[in-house]
Amino acid sequence: MERVWVEMLFFSALLLAEVAHCAQGRYAHKLLNDLMENYSTALRPVDDTDKTLNVTLQVTLSQIKDMDERNQVLIAYLWIRQTWHDAYLKWNKEEYDGLEVIRIPSSLVWRPDLVLYNKADDDFSGPVDTNVVLRYNGEITWDAPAITKSSCVVDVSYFPFDSQQCNLTFGSWTYNGNQVDISMGMESGDLSDFVENVEWECHGMPATKNVIMYGCCSDPYPDITYTVLLQRRSSFYIFNLLLPCFLISFLAPLGFYLPADSGEKVSLGVTVLLALTVFQMMVAESMPPSESVPLIGKYYVATMTMITASTSLTIFIMNIHFCGAEAKPVPYWAKVLIIDYMSKIFFVYEVGESCASPFGQSEDSEPFLRNHKQNLKKKLKGAPPPCCPDDDKSAAFHLTFDRCVYCSCRGNGGILGCDPKLVWNVEYIANCFREQKATCLKVAEWKKIAKVMDRFFMWIFFIMVFLMSILIIGKAP
Repeated sequence: MERVWVEMLFFSALLLAEVAHCAQGRYAHKLLNDLMENYSTALRPVDDTDKTLNVTLQVTLSQIKDMDERNQVLIAYLWIRQTWHDAYLKWNKEEYDGLEVIRIPSSLVWRPDLVLYNKADDDFSGPVDTNVVLRYNGEITWDAPAITKSSCVVDVSYFPFDSQQCNLTFGSWTYNGNQVDISMGMESGDLSDFVENVEWECHGMPATKNVIMYGCCSDPYPDITYTVLLQRRSSFYIFNLLLPCFLISFLAPLGFYLPADSGEKVSLGVTVLLALTVFQMMVAESMPPSESVPLIGKYYVATMTMITASTSLTIFIMNIHFCGAEAKPVPYWAKVLIIDYMSKIFFVYEVGESCASPFGQSEDSEPFLRNHKQNLKKKLKGAPPPCCPDDDKSAAFHLTFDRCVYCSCRGNGGILGCDPKLVWNVEYIANCFREQKATCLKVAEWKKIAKVMDRFFMWIFFIMVFLMSILIIGKAP
């Protein structure tokens, strides 16, 4: 029995709710007909034409769809809420079964003509025609989504560590401040439903109200400007543009370490220069054509200038390395400064040479020369040239070819006999060997100078690359 009563009460409640809903729907239909009977959307809904209509504006930033730096356009997805009071859309809720709120199409009521002043879109259509919420006291709330394209002055001086400030200025297009006044619903834009962007961080959206007096009219024109504060996420550009340039720039000093006989020193510099040119073109394509050179562009230009200088110095040093036998002897100051001092500072030694042995003399050759002299002394012991009594006897055992050779042909005990032609040939061969040895020594000195200069410029350019990278990155805000 109790179960039957419970079911009856339940069905009675459902029936009453359905009847109430039907009654409310009937009253809503009647209310709409009564409100729109003599209503016009062409005029401002105020009792007195001299009275100012107040419109409250509130903007919610939902998403940053794109930031086109080259065209200086910000594409954003906004939720725009406008609230105002309509003097002709009021009713007594008691006469309509306590109905307080109805939702009707926005095209049926008067709407403020608020537009985005700095719009950069070819389509001049306004927000979507969504429904408005109408309350019994005449308050109308219109929430409409909108995808806006606004012009934004982009400053790429510190790209990719830059921050941008893009303005969204809303105002009435035809009504002045004495007819329609605009007020802010909040001190800033609403970011509670903001969807994070992969490239930009939004650090705020402050709002300011401005009243502008144009030259054409004496009436004030108020507007509300929302400033979107954006900070670029630089990780993508660091790993794809800065880091490759930083690594490539370290190849320029290594070109000085490459042996000159390899024939690839100049080719390495040119290849590095071409690689940086490609990266520079990639940056230039995404930046607006302005006088403001981005930070990464300055870094590329500085690196390319350094590589050009290193390639030019490499050509100069290779000319010294391959100067050949026709070159002049190495100046004395170059021998002292470069060969004697700088070679030790930069640890440049030839094969078999150490920091304790002078240039052109190997430590392993001294025992060989000493043994050679002792063997000559044993073979030629007791037979000094008789024609040279003033010379020391030990001088004959060095087997030098000077005028004593010609003197020996006059004595019967000469070393080489008395054939003048043979003596002349031997002297000619000895002079050729002397000239060849002097030429080889001169060429070796020039090659060592080139090698020392290579090592010197290698460290100089390493320091320049490091300092330049620190200075460029240090300028980032």
